[in-house]
Amino acid sequence: MPDASILIVEDEAIVAEDLAGRLRRLGYAVAGTTDLGEEALRLTQELRPSLVLMDIRLAGTMDGVAAAARIRQESGVPVIYLTASSDRATIDRAKVSGPFGFILKPFEDRELESHIEMALSKHT
Repeated sequence: MPDASILIVEDEAIVAEDLAGRLRRLGYAVAGTTDLGEEALRLTQELRPSLVLMDIRLAGTMDGVAAAARIRQESGVPVIYLTASSDRATIDRAKVSGPFGFILKPFEDRELESHIEMALSKHT
């Protein structure tokens, strides 16, 4: 979906920059980036992205799982987790927020694109 805009929520600036570049190369618009869960809530309401790519560990007091749950509840925007954490407790906690995907870092562009396309097709 080339018209899709994506909000990046990632606490590592270099990872967020790399991800933004990948998304643009794949034909997606980057709605914005933030490293804070609280800011992700505000930006989702303000920018109305098609999708949010969310790290689980974030700067600030609100982690990605809490932010994703609020985003899904308040705006219905689909969220895909991007995380290096693959332990059972993290996965079980993330499942409760109703994500549209869970991608383990590092990942390939094809994997990222397929998850995004599946999430967007389920949401529209």
